[in-house]
Parts: sequence; C-alpha cells; structure tokens
Amino acid sequence: MTFKVEFTPEADADLDRLFDFLLERAQTVEDAMRAYDAVEAIRAAANSHLSTTPYSYRKVGQRPTLRELIVPFGSTGYVLRFDIRTPELVLVIGARHQREEDFY
Repeated sequence: MTFKVEFTPEADADLDRLFDFLLERAQTVEDAMRAYDAVEAIRAAANSHLSTTPYSYRKVGQRPTLRELIVPFGSTGYVLRFDIRTPELVLVIGARHQREEDFY
C-alpha cells in the first residue's frame, strides 16, 4: 500500500522558516546551498518514508495516527510531525529543527 503525502500550509510555512534561518546565517555559497539541500532532504524523506511506512515512526500523545519522523541532516536534523488521516493519506502538519523547542 502506498500513501499520498501532503504538506499543510503550516508545514510549508515551517519549511520556509527553516530555509530562511539557514540562508540568513550563510557565509558562503556552499552554506546557502545547504539551505536548499535541507528543505530538499526533508521533502524527500517525507515522500519516501511516509508514503510506504508511516506507522513505523514514533507516536505523539494518545492518538495512534499522530507521529513524528526524524530526518537526519548534517550533525543534527529535523523533526516532521504528521497525521495518518486515511488509509490513503499522510498529512505533514509541522516541521522543526531538532534543537528548537517542541511543537506548539
């Protein structure tokens, strides 16, 4: 079974925020390219992992469909929070850097 993976507008805004954070701190062209690479790595991980095995990631709270995927990147990584909405749809609802405070 394959799940369709979609990002909410809020999750897309989180990716924009993460991109802007990296871009603002870039001191070289290579640093700036890492901002693009980070967002691409997040989207690629979501599409590859969540489309096939969304139930294998850690649960969040009491709802069995609310889960998190860790996306390694560099020396740290990112956390995607997602909800398995139907047997066909996984909805990414948020993204943050691992060193940020937890989701709100």
